[in-house]
Amino acid sequence: MPTPLFDHFGALAPWYDRLIRPADPTRLLALLALSPGLRVLDVGGGTGRVTQTLRATGAALTIVDPAAEMLRQALAKGCCRPCQSVAEALPFASASFPRLLAVDSFHHFHQQRRAAAELWRVLAPGGRIVIEEPNIVRWSVKLIALGETLLLMRSHFYRPDELARLFRDLGARVTLHGADEVNYWLVAEK
Repeated sequence: MPTPLFDHFGALAPWYDRLIRPADPTRLLALLALSPGLRVLDVGGGTGRVTQTLRATGAALTIVDPAAEMLRQALAKGCCRPCQSVAEALPFASASFPRLLAVDSFHHFHQQRRAAAELWRVLAPGGRIVIEEPNIVRWSVKLIALGETLLLMRSHFYRPDELARLFRDLGARVTLHGADEVNYWLVAEK
């Protein structure tokens, strides 16, 4: 994996939850269809700001993130099992999670095709991946993308149809939700 030029998320970890508030989880919860004991992997879950909103479902929650400082914040919340790794090389057995989510993180993965293949690999048969991403066709998101470029974050945003194609090429049944909104949701089922 390419080494980041700067650990942006490690530096932001202590303030991240105050700067980036979690959105209303209603839509995410509906798309994930969680149940008690269901194993869920939050890829790029950082401080657990989203995962903590899933705690009441009783699902078994794991966060994977490359930034140790972000994971320390998640561990302090007591909402999940943290694991330090990158999305492109997940340290889990194939078909080990019935649910995966990636909220506002896919555009930060450095090798996105490889990351998509890894998400697909660890997804159990009959499982579901839910990805929430900013929609690059919107001007406000284009400004965010410019800011991340100026900060040397190496982000790459996909249009909804492009991200859908990436997962369809892996064999997923894909549906898009909110494709004309500022954020959209992709659901990939195995």
